[in-house]
Amino acid sequence: MGKKVATVLTNLFEDVEFTSPKETLEKAGHEVVTIGFEAGEIVEGKKEKTQVTIDKSIGDVDPSDFDALLIPGGYSPDKLRKDERFLDFVRDFSKNNKPIFSICHAPQLLISAEVVKGKEVTSVKQVAIDLKNAGAHFRDEALVKDKSGLISSRTPTDLPVFNEAIIDALK
Repeated sequence: MGKKVATVLTNLFEDVEFTSPKETLEKAGHEVVTIGFEAGEIVEGKKEKTQVTIDKSIGDVDPSDFDALLIPGGYSPDKLRKDERFLDFVRDFSKNNKPIFSICHAPQLLISAEVVKGKEVTSVKQVAIDLKNAGAHFRDEALVKDKSGLISSRTPTDLPVFNEAIIDALK
């Protein structure tokens, strides 16, 4: 039976860091639900201008309804972390050791939610210092799996191993 994966998203997300994992998850039989500021809002990717309609508003979702959380990179995580509702949503997944899939700039949201301390994690190079300052154990590797269920990768180049790891985590 497929799992339900929450994906937090707003404008200027890294297109392929959403589209590639989403396609992989759906192909494996999982449901991907986009969560943003407002249901029905159309958000746009930063490079390819991919348009995505937000399924649910952050105010209308409960983390307990989902099995995992996907956070694509780009500028989206930085925009989402200003809203305490997204931080609380992320904290719930972390507190309950549910899988969190983070790529590129996604750890900006994790840092603001204060859920990276003591965890093994990677990100795009320019976020590394922020992770270290937040108490994370930064590793510059294509794929890093923390025992908490946090799975992270650095950039779109790492998507093949990232996608394989997130599918394995949902088995």
